[in-house]
Amino acid sequence: MEQNNDKQRLLDERYLRMARIWAENSYCNRRQVGALVVKSKMIISDGYNGTPAGFDNICEDKHGLTFPYVLHAEANAITKLAGSHNSSQGATLYVTTSPCIECAKLIIQSGIVRVVYLDKYRVEDGINLLSKAGVEVVNLTLNNEAI
Repeated sequence: MEQNNDKQRLLDERYLRMARIWAENSYCNRRQVGALVVKSKMIISDGYNGTPAGFDNICEDKHGLTFPYVLHAEANAITKLAGSHNSSQGATLYVTTSPCIECAKLIIQSGIVRVVYLDKYRVEDGINLLSKAGVEVVNLTLNNEAI
């Protein structure tokens, strides 16, 4: 059993490093967030926080406040699945920042059963809702910070 846990930890760290790299695609200044949806060791979707299609790639106003229409990485990854032939039922979501409550609702409804994240968001209501719904929530720190 120990070996399976070690293998899972290595996979989790690898996918989190990939999500962190994917976050670099975001044009947001305040926080860049990346997300990957993985099922059967295959990435079936990805996302990063940013503006909807057709909008300028500007996420914050002149005061540094995020525009309300900016999509979160998790929402982008989950909605991208809607246009594919993949199902997130039973999948794991890897995300660089813990989900907010709105994204937690999407995660629950999408059938994702496990969420692995790096950084805690200042509000933990999303994590609490996921746990209440029976979604496994794992907060990891990367042992080897080098990418």
